[in-house]
Amino acid sequence: MFELETPRLRLRPLATADVPALADMLADPEVMRHSLHGVCDESATRLFLDWCFDCYIQYRTGPLAMLSSENDEFVGFCGVSPEQVKGSTEWNLGYRLARPFWGLGLATEAAAAALDHAFEERRFDSIIVLVEPDHAASLRVAEKIGFGRFEMLSLNQQPVRLYRMRRSQWQQKCLAARAEAEMSAVSK
Repeated sequence: MFELETPRLRLRPLATADVPALADMLADPEVMRHSLHGVCDESATRLFLDWCFDCYIQYRTGPLAMLSSENDEFVGFCGVSPEQVKGSTEWNLGYRLARPFWGLGLATEAAAAALDHAFEERRFDSIIVLVEPDHAASLRVAEKIGFGRFEMLSLNQQPVRLYRMRRSQWQQKCLAARAEAEMSAVSK
């Protein structure tokens, strides 16, 4: 498997040792308010972890633990994993943070790193993000990392926005960001 680093985070495969922190996060009704699966008890958390392990083995991708670079504290998870949507398998970017880490830009930071890895290293052609329409924070994350247009659909009898980005769109976004950074450096 792989690890990713951002300025403030280290992302690595989830491990059995993460169960206490992961279970606490997934049992928090506020954290899970917009989840398509609802609040999880420890048993459901262990099933989720088993599914993550299966993703790592079968697909070499999946939700990664987000840890603070500063103190290795468990922040949440983020990654690209398979999701059944309208009868086909899609690569879905998902992220969830423990409440103490909300509003710090960490989800955006981790999601951008996961998206870059999925497109550049794994060479996925298309990534989706599924977000409940009233989940303002998650919508902002998706839009900040470059997802724009969406379609509405229903999953688990809940309305969701399905955003899609193609690798070519990500590459264009990265080229534009590099060009802007170079122009900024030249003008200083």
